[in-house]
Amino acid sequence: MFCLSMQKYKAEIQKLSSVQQEIEKDLKEPTITLYKNGSFENAGGIDRAGSEKNHTRSGVKGQSNQTIVGEGNVHPQFQKVSDEKVREMKDQVIRARAYLKFASQHKNSQLVKELKTWIREVERALGGASKDSDLSRSALQRMGSMEGTLSKASRIYTDCSAMVEKIRAMTSNTEEELQAQMNQATYLFQIFGRTTPKGLHCLSLRLVADYFDLQPEKRELLNQHKLRDPDLYHYVLFSDNILASAAVVNSTVSTSMEPEKIVFHLVTDALNFPAMTMWFLLNPPGRATIQIESLDNFEFLLSNSLLKKQDSLDPRYTSLLNHLRFYLPEIFPALSKVVFLDHDVVVQRDLRGLWDVNMKGKVNGAVETCRKDHLSFRRMDMLINFTDPIIAKNFDVKACTWAFGMNVFDLREWRRQNLTAVYHQYLEMGKGRQLWKEGSLPLGLLTFYNQTVALDQRWHVLGLGYESGVGRTEIERAAVIHYDGHMKPWLEIGIAKYKPYWNKYIMFNHSYLEQCNIHA
Repeated sequence: MFCLSMQKYKAEIQKLSSVQQEIEKDLKEPTITLYKNGSFENAGGIDRAGSEKNHTRSGVKGQSNQTIVGEGNVHPQFQKVSDEKVREMKDQVIRARAYLKFASQHKNSQLVKELKTWIREVERALGGASKDSDLSRSALQRMGSMEGTLSKASRIYTDCSAMVEKIRAMTSNTEEELQAQMNQATYLFQIFGRTTPKGLHCLSLRLVADYFDLQPEKRELLNQHKLRDPDLYHYVLFSDNILASAAVVNSTVSTSMEPEKIVFHLVTDALNFPAMTMWFLLNPPGRATIQIESLDNFEFLLSNSLLKKQDSLDPRYTSLLNHLRFYLPEIFPALSKVVFLDHDVVVQRDLRGLWDVNMKGKVNGAVETCRKDHLSFRRMDMLINFTDPIIAKNFDVKACTWAFGMNVFDLREWRRQNLTAVYHQYLEMGKGRQLWKEGSLPLGLLTFYNQTVALDQRWHVLGLGYESGVGRTEIERAAVIHYDGHMKPWLEIGIAKYKPYWNKYIMFNHSYLEQCNIHA
């Protein structure tokens, strides 16, 4: 008795085809839209206190944060291009391969020969076709001949349950192979994201050579007497990337109404200190002040055994530069309040209002990321291991998460509560135990637990370093935009539609950049 009809196991084959198409669709490069660098007007409600004016937390009224039509999110399937024949031919090949397994096992040489012939012919006819109009007339003829061979095979092998199991096994194998390839692609993508471009190496070498050609007295930056003035706006930046640092400094200074009151404190490693210093000697930040320090100046960090024991395959997470944010009161003992900026941000608005934010006795001011409808949504248990009893006892899994990248820190309150010691306690607790994911954010969520005040969402928009779907409206009303993720704007893999916001603050016509082949 026949168990299943031919149509039944054809449906099973089509499921395989749909899986493959979905995976292929996800792997396609999104539609790229380049935006013009228009003038950035008032942030639409960000005042010196960081308060809202006629602003809904989800952004523009009636507008979803998920997908913005017209922002490069339109996919090819909306163009109504027919690919029915192409898909049918691919299904034929899959069915033919399944029958080929049976025919080979039963030593049916004639059927084996026919199946192999038509698999080869149909695949050749398909070529790289993606729609029916790409197919030739001979392709449709081969399609008909293949169907005849498949009909013959179906009359010979009528055990449909066995056929379905065979196709399921093939589907499973295909999915596993595709998943393995996608995992490998993701890994390579991450490696590429951590690689320094050749042009940046060239730039560093040129700057280092020029730095050591200078007499020691010529290596001093201007206005260093302002470094401890409490009445100025102090920004902190930790980076080993010259261009990234230049973009942060240039964008902050150019958007400020009082650039002469800006003081940047930039800390880099000993290897990059000469090049970083030389860049800002050649390209001073206008009327603002910049200080550049080397990690070697902070002996208490270099001798810290807890930091040396950080175990990770990703050098970003073991670098001392990544942990400096937890030592701000020790690094800047004369300062009482600072704004911390990651080196993958761009400032689009005057940030003076951050110094007037009511901290409510808290240490950290940051935008929250716990709204489920938000593109940068995170839960505590996505970053921290709540199966650990100590974690579960001391922290609320439903507590709101927040973002690093643009933060206001009250250093007086930090010192009073001795939060650096709290950070050390968690480092010690995490030795030999997987209590949180790699990176500084999970440790930040623990260290500043119940010590964070929420800032207006417009102060800091994330998601430009990966395919988050953040739209143009949300980007252009933000005070700070953040290229968090692996797709940094200075890399080839950076997202094209987001690069112009960063490129406008880089002097690509600078002779050193031209000589090192660094272009927009």
